[in-house]
Amino acid sequence: MSSAVRPNGPVMMEEVNRRREQVPKRQADGGALRSRWFLPSRRDKNLDMTEKLGPEKRHAFVHNGQKVFEWDQTLEEVNMYIELPKGVPTRIFHCTIQATHVEVGIRGNPPYLNHDLTLPVKTDSSFWTIEDGELHITLQKREKGKTWSSPIQGQGSLDPYAADQEQKRLMLQRFQEENPGFDFSQAQFSGTCPDPRTFMGGIRSD
Repeated sequence: MSSAVRPNGPVMMEEVNRRREQVPKRQADGGALRSRWFLPSRRDKNLDMTEKLGPEKRHAFVHNGQKVFEWDQTLEEVNMYIELPKGVPTRIFHCTIQATHVEVGIRGNPPYLNHDLTLPVKTDSSFWTIEDGELHITLQKREKGKTWSSPIQGQGSLDPYAADQEQKRLMLQRFQEENPGFDFSQAQFSGTCPDPRTFMGGIRSD
């Protein structure tokens, strides 16, 4: 069974999936478990719209012709994906997530990654998993809504156009989160996009 790992111990994949789905499990009247066959609630519809504004593709960091990792981001998270070498037991890989640093490697060998992060993260809600030959690191942003140009400080930063597209997408994600029931997936900005974290007095919750 696949497991997720936090800095302070393992967390089963079932918990990770439940947290990510964020689907209401109870009805207002009596708290009975909801069936997926019920008509979707307003929150369900908003989650569907939010998914439309999720990352369309991963960004790749390539060094000397080799793909080091891929990554994407949402309002709250930065995700890193590392393809693992075939034939190596997954139990010997390790990942250490600190507030401003990440290290990945095989035990007893020099680290594959050993870099400062672009911005600080919340270590208590950041974790890593291994599944289907891929190591997936989930970094919880300390500043929700902040647009990251790269997970790693000074390495593989997005070009200006890609960075602008990321900022626009996160701004629309914020609008969607704060205005459930409206569909912002087709909305567009003209001119410079504002900062999703600070626009109109700042993001509502962290």
